[in-house]
Amino acid sequence: MADPRGFLKHTERELPARRPVSVRILDWNEVYEERDGETVRRQASRCMDCGVPFCHKGCPLGNLIPEWNDLVYRGADRAASDRLHATNNFPEFTGRLCPAPCESACVLGISQPAVTIKQVEVSIIDTAFENGWVDAIPPERLTGKTVAVVGSGPAGLAAAQQLTRAGHTVAVFERDEKIGGLLRFGIPDFKLEKRHIDRRIEQMQFEGTRFRPGIEIGKDLSWAELRRRYDAVIIATGAQQPRDLAVPGRDARGVHFAMEYLVQANRELAGGVPAAINAKGKHVVVLGGGDTGADCIGTAHRQGAASVTTLAIGKQPPNERPASAPWPMHPVLFEMASAHEEGGMREFLASTVEYVKDSKGALTGLRVAETGFIDGKRVPIPGTERDIKADLVFLALGFTGTEENGAVAELGLDLNHKSCYSRDSRYATSEPGVFVAGDAGRGQSLIVWAIAEGRAAAAEVDTFLGGHAHLPSPIEPSDKAISVS
Repeated sequence: MADPRGFLKHTERELPARRPVSVRILDWNEVYEERDGETVRRQASRCMDCGVPFCHKGCPLGNLIPEWNDLVYRGADRAASDRLHATNNFPEFTGRLCPAPCESACVLGISQPAVTIKQVEVSIIDTAFENGWVDAIPPERLTGKTVAVVGSGPAGLAAAQQLTRAGHTVAVFERDEKIGGLLRFGIPDFKLEKRHIDRRIEQMQFEGTRFRPGIEIGKDLSWAELRRRYDAVIIATGAQQPRDLAVPGRDARGVHFAMEYLVQANRELAGGVPAAINAKGKHVVVLGGGDTGADCIGTAHRQGAASVTTLAIGKQPPNERPASAPWPMHPVLFEMASAHEEGGMREFLASTVEYVKDSKGALTGLRVAETGFIDGKRVPIPGTERDIKADLVFLALGFTGTEENGAVAELGLDLNHKSCYSRDSRYATSEPGVFVAGDAGRGQSLIVWAIAEGRAAAAEVDTFLGGHAHLPSPIEPSDKAISVS
C-alpha cells in the first residue's frame, strides 16, 4: 500500500492547475498545465489500506487502483504503467475524459475528499509515453482467424487490440477519413489532443491491427459481404442518433445538433475545410448541461462568440452528494468544467418553447419559459415566457440509439428498447458470429464502459473462434447506461 499515514498527513485534494482563461482560449491545446510529480505522489500516498477497495467496483474496468497508487508513491513509475495497462488499453483517454466513478467510490471519500485517482492515472501513462515504456505487443503466433471491427471509437479499438494480441487478424473499418471515431471528431482538442490517438494507432499498427478508414459498412461494403469475408464481426458503431427538440420554429436556419458543430470544428482544426458553422461574433445558446454541451461552449469561446448561454431544463444539481446517491454510488453533482470557467451564462429550469426566426427563416432568438413539474413531468409554466437573443442554437440533449446503417435489414439483427442492437450475455447478436460492444448495445454511456465492453466482447469473440488466449472478460453487457449528454 501507499504511505499508511498519507491520508492523515495530506488531507487536501490537489488537482492539476488549469492554464489561465485569457491564455487558453487563444489556442486549442489542452487546458491543464504540466503536471507536478511531487503533487501526484502526494495524492497517491493518500490511498488507504481500506481492506475492501470499492474503487475497483466503481471502475467498470476493474482498474487495480490501490496497486498503482502504491507504486507511484514509491517512485516505481514503470511498474505502475504495467499495472495500469493490465486492465485498461487506453488510460490516456480515460484519464482525460472519464468522469471518474472510481473517485465517487473511494473509501477515503466517506470522511475526506477522495484520492485524485484520475490525476494519478493520466500522470502514469504520460510518464510512460515520455520514457518510451509503452511498447507494441505483437502476438507470438497467428491463429488464421479473421475479425472485422466496425467503428473505431474506444470500444472498437479496445476490442481490436485485444484480439490482435490474441493472434487473430483484425481489420477496423471506419466511415470517417481518420481512425478514432468521436474521440477524434467529437471531442475538442482542448480536452484531448489528437496526438494521443495517433500514437496509440501507431502502436496497434506495429502489433498487426489493420485499419480501413473511409469505408462505410452498409454503403461502400454491405454487411452481408463483410460477414462472408470474416470469421467474426464486432459492431462498435456507437449510439450517435441525436435527440431532437421539435418545438415550433425547428426549421430555422441556425439550429444544429451539437455533433454537427463539433465535428466540423475538429475537422477544420485538423487541416480540413473551413467549418460551415462558426460562432465568431454570434450569440450562441446551448441546450443541454452535460459534457457535449460543455464542449460546444469551449469551442464557441475559441471561435470568438459574442455571447454563450447554456440552458438546462432541470434543476441545478447539488454541490454535495445527495441522500438519493449514497456512497459508493456515482452522484450527479454541479460541476464547473473548464469551458464554464471561460465565460458565458448557465441557466437551469429553462424550458424551450419556440425557436424565433425572422421572415427569411433565420434564427433570431429562443423563447423559453420556467420549468414546472406536473405529475413528475417537466413542463413550461404558462405566463413565464421570455426571449433570449440567439444566432446559433446547439442541441446537446443526448442520443437516442444507433443510426440506421443497414445491419438490421441485412443481418436480421434486433433492436432493444433503447434502439440499440440486442445481444445476449456473451455480447452475441441473433446472427452467429456477429457481436456488439459499447454504446451500440448499451446506449449512450461513458468512455470507461466502452473500453470495458470492448475488452469483454473481445474475450467472447476469441472463445467463439476457438481461441485459448484467456482474454479478461470482467463484465457482462448491460443497457443501463449513464447519461452524459
